Amino acid sequence: MVKFPTLREMLEAGVHFGHKTSRWNPAMEPYIFISKSKVHVVNLEKTAEKLKEAVDFIAKSSKEGKKLIFVGTKKQSAELIKKAAIECGMPYVNVRWLGGTITNYETVRTSVRKFIKQKEEIESKKEIAVSKKEMAKIKKEIARGEKILGGLQNLEKKPDALILFGSFDEKIALREAKTEKIPVIALVDTNADPRLVDYPVPANDDATKSIELFAHLFASVIKENRPVTATPQQQK
Repeated sequence: MVKFPTLREMLEAGVHFGHKTSRWNPAMEPYIFISKSKVHVVNLEKTAEKLKEAVDFIAKSSKEGKKLIFVGTKKQSAELIKKAAIECGMPYVNVRWLGGTITNYETVRTSVRKFIKQKEEIESKKEIAVSKKEMAKIKKEIARGEKILGGLQNLEKKPDALILFGSFDEKIALREAKTEKIPVIALVDTNADPRLVDYPVPANDDATKSIELFAHLFASVIKENRPVTATPQQQK
């Protein structure tokens, strides 16, 4: 069974550290404990309550075989997001959210297919009738595609939900999800509006340890609850 983080563990990860009081969003007031040295401190008891709601939704979604995109494009979180998503077999965006990933899905999916095809041709060392200059260009495109599209290779339809590691910094992804009525789970820092998120988790969305704690937790919940694929023998 997945181990839920204790208040002490969240404290040690710096989950309670918010932003400067001058940058706060008044809608976060119910989740703020105090302000200290002009910095808001998140009420971790409230975080625990909202985290349970988010985890329950993620567990239910995983049991139903749904696809959830992990989204975290800050430099300090990029590798953590990628690792967690791969660990639980989910798509991810960890460098830049490509506008239209949801609202213009078919066009973006075409770009992903092109990237996959080019990658397969290069990796299989098939002969491609192009000049060295053109080959260099293709390799450059593949390298760029790996950064922007690599995490979306197994996203064969619009996602069923998004997990944002910072709703304030992932505004475009959040906006697209709301347009398409796709549920959003998100870490919401004291400078963000929790009312825009279906399952807000009041937390520090900047600290590496805080991001790692939640990324690992969400990945573990997905892994524990995903359907077990029956073997051909079991299907008989």
